[in-house]
Amino acid sequence: MRQYIIKRILLTFPVLFIVSLFTFAILHLAPGDPAAVLLGGEYIGFASIEDIEQARIALGVDKPLITQYWEWISGLFHGDFGNSLFTGKSVIKLISYGVEASVTLMITSIFISLGLGIPLGVLAGWKMNSYIDRSAMIFSVFGFCIPSFWLASGFIYIFCIKLGWFPVFGFRSFISDDIDDFLLHITLPTITLTFGYIALITRMTRSSMIEVLSEDYIRTARSKGLNEIIILIRHGLKNASMPIVTIVGFIFATAFTGTIIVEQVFAIQGMS
Repeated sequence: MRQYIIKRILLTFPVLFIVSLFTFAILHLAPGDPAAVLLGGEYIGFASIEDIEQARIALGVDKPLITQYWEWISGLFHGDFGNSLFTGKSVIKLISYGVEASVTLMITSIFISLGLGIPLGVLAGWKMNSYIDRSAMIFSVFGFCIPSFWLASGFIYIFCIKLGWFPVFGFRSFISDDIDDFLLHITLPTITLTFGYIALITRMTRSSMIEVLSEDYIRTARSKGLNEIIILIRHGLKNASMPIVTIVGFIFATAFTGTIIVEQVFAIQGMS
């Protein structure tokens, strides 16, 4: 397991490099000129050719693409993300303003999803074709089908506007603000994110557990009279964890996108 995790981590570096190449290429293939955006967008006609050239030099877009890419990627390793075209401020400073809200939302939703999804999937796989299994699969289907923005809007309408149990929007820090206020603001966004993640983890865990529990060594363990909980955890979940670890990595990769959508609906000033 340890070697597998290390191998997966090392494989992320070439993947990130390829993604950076595609990202850089797409930005330069997109229509438009950063200098035009900086000088007023559709009102670029009011700027002189000299102003446009000076803006291009200031932004560094007059250099060859290879040079631009090298400066961009080397800046990333030094923590220099450049400056925003709209505000002129450092990108890393703009990100740091909302990093606490985004990271808090991501971490809480992922850990709650793991804490609920894995036990539910183990139980569904153990009690296959029972009402517990069917209920878990119905929940998984709804978790996959319901968009997060629709679910967030429904939560706001029911629990914030109609019942008044939670605030409609905003975020409170658990470091500088009251813990009760923090929990009130983080509850609905976290539930919105965990809904789909729990469904995915439950379904994957159930499938892995069903496959493992049909193996000969599980029947041997039961014939020896081992406790069923020990069989499920020590022999079942341990050997079924490989696909679960893979899907958890996928969830970590996609959590940022889901967080952006939820932040927009709940008006949370995060990294989005």
